[in-house]
Amino acid sequence: MAFVLSLLMALVLVSYGPGGSLGCDLSQNHVLIGRKNLTLLGEMRRLSPRFCLQDRKDFAFPQEMVEGGQLQEPRAISVLHEMLQQSFNLFHTERSSAAWNTTVLEQLRTGLHQQLDDLDACLGQVMGEEDSGLGRTGPTLAVKRYFQGIHVYLQEKEYSDCAWETVRVEIMRSLSSSVSLQERLRMMDGDLSSP
Repeated sequence: MAFVLSLLMALVLVSYGPGGSLGCDLSQNHVLIGRKNLTLLGEMRRLSPRFCLQDRKDFAFPQEMVEGGQLQEPRAISVLHEMLQQSFNLFHTERSSAAWNTTVLEQLRTGLHQQLDDLDACLGQVMGEEDSGLGRTGPTLAVKRYFQGIHVYLQEKEYSDCAWETVRVEIMRSLSSSVSLQERLRMMDGDLSSP
């Protein structure tokens, strides 16, 4: 959780850097979809988190990767995209289909996919050919490793109901910070383009 908040702050600081804004316009609809995804994750709750205390885990997203506002614009968007992509992948497995109400799960998948489409357009706007390796280095790689840890955790726990509940809560925290970031980025882009 601490890393996600640090990531949020670093990405917000980046938007005030020399470039001014992230160079793409995240629509209000994009932010609303993010909020809806959080609501859907809340609806997916099947167990009380208190029932699963023995399965709690700190997934340890590496905070040092984003301290000090070191992320540049393309990297910030790449990290946000990776968070959404990995969340989509996690909830798009056969095992996740068995764990959740399929109607709500499909709505979540659709919402994540719509947000990814929006961010794909942003990635195209801010990333040149020289930045094509961003997904294999630094903070974006750390996000991938974070989600690999979540996948390993689920395997170790044999995809138990409590393991899925623990992961649902973790992803809800991550996406909550992601939505806050997207709202701030959208507002900054709007403020900077206003006369």
